[in-house]
Amino acid sequence: MMRFIRGLEHSPARQAWPNVWDLLAVALVLGALAITVLVAREMRAPIETLETEPITLAPSALPEYALRTTGRMFAALAVSVVFTLAVGTLAAKSRRAGALLVPLLDVLQSVPVLGYLSITVTLFLSLFPGSVLGAELAAIFAVFTSQVWNMAFSFYQSLRTVPDDLREAAHAFHLSAWQRFWRLEVPFAMPGLVWNMMMSMSGGWFFVVASEAIAVGEHTIALPGIGAYVALAIAERSFAAIAWALLTMLVVIGLYDQLVFRPLVAWSQKFHPGETADAVPASSWVLTLFQRGRLLQRALVPLRRFARAIAMWRIGFGAPIRRLISGRIGYAADLLWYGALGALGVAGAWLAVAVASTEIGAAEILHVATLGVFTLVRVAVLTALALAVWVPVGVLVGLHPRLAARLQPAVQFLAAFPANLLFPVAVVGIIRLGLNADVWLSPLMILGAQWYILFNVIAGASAVPNDLLEAARNLQVRGWPWWRKVMLPAVLPHAITGALTASGGAWNASIVAEIVRWGDVELVAHGLGAYIAVNAQAGNYPRVALGVGIMCLFVVVMNHLVWRPLYDAAERRFRLG
Repeated sequence: MMRFIRGLEHSPARQAWPNVWDLLAVALVLGALAITVLVAREMRAPIETLETEPITLAPSALPEYALRTTGRMFAALAVSVVFTLAVGTLAAKSRRAGALLVPLLDVLQSVPVLGYLSITVTLFLSLFPGSVLGAELAAIFAVFTSQVWNMAFSFYQSLRTVPDDLREAAHAFHLSAWQRFWRLEVPFAMPGLVWNMMMSMSGGWFFVVASEAIAVGEHTIALPGIGAYVALAIAERSFAAIAWALLTMLVVIGLYDQLVFRPLVAWSQKFHPGETADAVPASSWVLTLFQRGRLLQRALVPLRRFARAIAMWRIGFGAPIRRLISGRIGYAADLLWYGALGALGVAGAWLAVAVASTEIGAAEILHVATLGVFTLVRVAVLTALALAVWVPVGVLVGLHPRLAARLQPAVQFLAAFPANLLFPVAVVGIIRLGLNADVWLSPLMILGAQWYILFNVIAGASAVPNDLLEAARNLQVRGWPWWRKVMLPAVLPHAITGALTASGGAWNASIVAEIVRWGDVELVAHGLGAYIAVNAQAGNYPRVALGVGIMCLFVVVMNHLVWRPLYDAAERRFRLG
């Protein structure tokens, strides 16, 4: 933790007087605080204001909508970071907890946003009756469910692949579990986590339309935001409004890239193990601004001391707890634990089948399973194509930080591009050309999910030690041997993590990609996502639950048979260090 605070240091300030850098830094901080207070105040307004001030397509409303949407997304991102540090650590450190949490994360990342909203919206509204805050929390939770899973998997993967020489160094210095976490493991995971935070922020845009239009019974609560604006523009078939929404998104993404993520990427480079692949570090004018401010440097002194004190706590675990976490307490305990998990799974499956057979019937269950096969084929083909395209591109970008800095805003904008804005093109093109909707709606599923692969491969390639690349150059390893013996082994764990989350994201995106609307025109592809979306719109929650359950079953089986064995093999054979 102390190293994180020291990342803002530039040089010891000899004078206590503020300089021009301090004035700019204070202006940025005060601006951020003012925006936070404004957004928080709007969240506590009476819920009647949503009816008295309905969503409008006037471009003048977009600045306020942009602030509201961005506030929800950053609130969800903050919760996602806390969840990632806690759950990712527990899954990586404890074999038994990992046996439960990793499959659970696999399932949760595949549950569509509509599934979470249908379960949680009533709870949040009942907690804050008569206030917009309940609907706001429901929307933030929905965005959280679209952001957190790739971050958790990235952090879990980083903790599992810490190089052995770094672990031995921590052991030689007698670091406690707490010290090792903050001084070794979190810094090692930070570059990949930062790139996945960017991906999570962009992924949140993909589902912002669904999260800001909350259905409660026969009514829909439309929260002011860009997502609600886009939904209204699609309903009214307004190309001009869609263009204004795109322009606003471009401006917002450019701003938070410059003010938040570019500084984080430049700052996270200090945590790469050894020398990185490029001697030219990434830069950020915001990070430089905060490093050169004399007043800020003095203000950081107490924070650095506090962080140093916390990071140096010698918090450890007793021998019984260590054995419990590591799983070294005998086969009887293993048998009990895994038997309990198996019994719980069987009981849940039996209950689901019993309810489904009485409420729905076996014929429809078989029909929904067939729809799941259609969606599975789409997900498998699209994920394979995305791997073939984005692994080479991610390696190229990751090995050249200057290129990454130039492409970073464009990649974030493309990753944030909502599939909903392509509905007019998809509908008009498919109808006029007489195309098959089952085939040509499929690319909308991978539109947002493919970037998980790119961002993870960039993070993996940027962390490749320079001495490994120098050794390959000295031995004149080029072409396919270079890919097979040097680069692919180095980035394979990251690529598999990206593919795993991309496949889960594609399943999730099927709810908006297999059924598209443009005004009164509707195109439906045969698949599980369309089944869930149609029944969610009709308020048929038993069938929504059936569709979500079948989707989770497909995802768990694929992850158990395909992704998890690949990941375990990559972890064993291709760990650096």
